[in-house]
Amino acid sequence: MRTAPAIMAVLVAVSVAGCGGSSKSSTTSPGNGASIAVSSDFKPGATISRAHTCDGRDVSPPVHATGLPGGTSEVVVTMHDPDAPGGNFIHWGVAGLKPASGSLLLPAGASPSGAVLGRNSFGSLGYRGPCPPSGPAHRYVITVYALGQSSGLRKGFSAEDVSGLPVLGQGTLTGRYARR
Repeated sequence: MRTAPAIMAVLVAVSVAGCGGSSKSSTTSPGNGASIAVSSDFKPGATISRAHTCDGRDVSPPVHATGLPGGTSEVVVTMHDPDAPGGNFIHWGVAGLKPASGSLLLPAGASPSGAVLGRNSFGSLGYRGPCPPSGPAHRYVITVYALGQSSGLRKGFSAEDVSGLPVLGQGTLTGRYARR
C-alpha cells in the first residue's frame, strides 16, 4: 500500500479562481500501484460533450473504471483543468464510491447513495463542468483512485483532506473542451 501525493496534485488550489452519441474508450496511467482503465462517453483526447459543460446541461460525465485492484474498499473520482489561467482548476471531487466486482460505473449526472462531494474551484460542492475562457482547448483530466481503506473524507473535502490517502491504483482519462 502506498500513499498518494498525486491526489494532492490533482486537487490543489481548490479555492483558486480560474477557468471560468458516444463511443467508450479507455486509457490507463501507471501512477501508484495498479493501472485502472477509465472510460466515459468521449474517447481519450477527444472533445467532451457539450452536455457536460457550462454551455450545456453541466452534468457530470459517466465514468466507468475497470481493473480495480483486489482489496479496493473505496473509489475517489476527481476532474481538473491543468490549463486554467490561474493554474490547476478543480471541477469535481467525489469520494465514498463503492466498487462492484473490480469495477465502478458512475452514470452521467449521478450522485450515488453514500457519495461524498468535495468542493470545486467554483466554490460549490460536486461537479461543475468545463467552462474555459475563449481560445484554445483546455485539457480536463478525470482521475479514478482505488483506495485500500475508507478515506474518511467529509462533505466539502479539499486538497488538504485527501493528501496521504492509501492508493492501491489509479487511472486517468483526458478530454478536451474549447469555447470560441
